[in-house]
Amino acid sequence: MSFTSRLAGSAIATVLALSAGPGLAQTSGQAPKAKSTAPKAQQAQPQQTQPQQAENAGPVAVALKAEPSQPEWTKVCGKDEAAKAEICYTTRDFVTDKGQRVVAVALYDVKGKASQKLMRIMMPLGFLVPPGVRIVVDKSQPVGGRYASCLPNGCFVEAVVKDDFVAALKKGTTLTISARNQAGREVAFAVPAEGFGKAFDGPPVDPKVLAEQQKKVQEELQKQAEELRNRRRMGNFGNPAQAPADGNAAATQPKN
Repeated sequence: MSFTSRLAGSAIATVLALSAGPGLAQTSGQAPKAKSTAPKAQQAQPQQTQPQQAENAGPVAVALKAEPSQPEWTKVCGKDEAAKAEICYTTRDFVTDKGQRVVAVALYDVKGKASQKLMRIMMPLGFLVPPGVRIVVDKSQPVGGRYASCLPNGCFVEAVVKDDFVAALKKGTTLTISARNQAGREVAFAVPAEGFGKAFDGPPVDPKVLAEQQKKVQEELQKQAEELRNRRRMGNFGNPAQAPADGNAAATQPKN
């Protein structure tokens, strides 16, 4: 596996879909079509007006914040032997106000004969693929991104960017990533860009330090999952109202 196809095992691979967020359509199955005796001309009319109504409704704004376990943007560098190039990427994960991992951003800087800068974003499920996404830094010129691949918990979007976009991101305050949900309505994720320039221009993280950080994040996630399981068990077996009923039931059992 080449260096460009990996994200160094960061939490970007565990990004969760925004299951209850505004404007995100479900991806598991479709609602059955209701039978109608109306003429075909009447049936086609709502299908023509629905996308227009969704566009006129305006975008749904989703404000994000940095993942608490990742206090700063992280820069990682390595060599891709196949491409004979040095590749650095600056990345960070972002969550909703409820702590749901929703979007992860990584900007790749490929240095070599085929030098280029590539932005790779992990997006939630439930968005229309053909339009792709629209990426804007503050009021700069927008950049279009295309879906490249999907995992069970999200899809990767890629966009080749130029130096002026990177310069705007280094000085900018907000990276806005817009996509259209299955109802045709625009959903705009507002990603804070503070600290990106410092990380992009600064030295890369020591791989050993990065591995230790990832280990701590994984341990914390496992701890939270275990605490949640314990609370659920206590809710099932520690219900005071359930104990007397169980005791009375045991007392009324016939003796041998």
